[in-house]
Amino acid sequence: MMSDVTVNLKSFQLEHVAGESEQPLLLNLRCRSKGLVVNACAHAVFFCKLLNTIRQEWSEKSPQTAAIESIGCNSLKVGIIGGGHIGKQLVRALLDLSGITAQNIHISTRRPEILSELQQLGVECFYDNGQLVSWADVVFLCCLPSHLLHVCSGIRAALREPCLVYSLVSAVPVPRLKQLLSYSAIVRPQYQCASHNFTNEWRPNGTITAALQDPAVVKATCPGSPKGKVTVSAKWLEAVFYAALNSCMWQHLSHQETLKLLNSVCFSEPCHVCMEKETCPLFVCGSFVNQTFAASLTQQDTFPWFDLTTVQLKETPFGQLLARCVHLQNHLAQLYHASFEAHTDSRMSLCPATADPSMVTCHESMSTMTALDVTGTESLEEVPHADFETS
Repeated sequence: MMSDVTVNLKSFQLEHVAGESEQPLLLNLRCRSKGLVVNACAHAVFFCKLLNTIRQEWSEKSPQTAAIESIGCNSLKVGIIGGGHIGKQLVRALLDLSGITAQNIHISTRRPEILSELQQLGVECFYDNGQLVSWADVVFLCCLPSHLLHVCSGIRAALREPCLVYSLVSAVPVPRLKQLLSYSAIVRPQYQCASHNFTNEWRPNGTITAALQDPAVVKATCPGSPKGKVTVSAKWLEAVFYAALNSCMWQHLSHQETLKLLNSVCFSEPCHVCMEKETCPLFVCGSFVNQTFAASLTQQDTFPWFDLTTVQLKETPFGQLLARCVHLQNHLAQLYHASFEAHTDSRMSLCPATADPSMVTCHESMSTMTALDVTGTESLEEVPHADFETS
């Protein structure tokens, strides 16, 4: 756990200034802050692990990339801008829980000399935001809001597709980020606190890694979980999957190859939600694009490059499917939980060591749900798909 610089400076500590009647409020604020950081790190770990799994799965199936994988160059490269509290906690969470190695994590900060602890773990620390962005597949913005304008102006020229920008900067919405960066491949989770009392769920002591090794904490961070006092917008999960589609498109995978790959990652055997593979709600082309566009695709066509800022601001086909298909929600919830069980593994799977029925919220009647065919024929009741922009 990172050291507290105020530990020997009592006059700087809130506990020393606050009166006895204010101590419970102070504790609750610390717990709320811890809950937000744990959620942010958990969701970042899931995001990176999903993208990394997709890359590795495709490498195994593609002879052309076998040589690249053998020297480790096909692993996801993660860059972090900002070496403050959030940035350091995120690095530790990625190292401990995502399976991504230290050599594939770089951090750019104005004072790299204070990150000796991370450097000893093998993380490269320096101060060159442009260099970081040019190298990374995913860039996390962990700077202060007051520094964001300077950071964005410094990296805007270096940003190139397919690099994904993942913002953990509070109070700066997606449209503003798009304007500052002149870029559309941006993911920004939005969090809402659904309670005024956080002391029972989020204790202020302990590391992020330790918290996310507790199944109850992982369950509380799961998108859509009714147990969470800190919740992430459903648009975040939509952006995660459209970002995965962009990653596949950049590798020149056809839309059919992309769907098979996503289904392999998200609905692998044995399925502890369905217990039988035939009932898994597999993705089809119409899960992500409107039916008119889906019908126009040939077998070799890729998915388009999706504007992730638009995905987070408008209604999408995947968002509509996710909202009405509880069966799919259950599968993705199980995938989320399973990704934290084997935390040293760089891949995710729906195959946890032990199946925990409490991990999923509820089940829709199996008699009304059948598999989705990857050739494009939907056996679920058709979902009306909305048009939305692609770039």
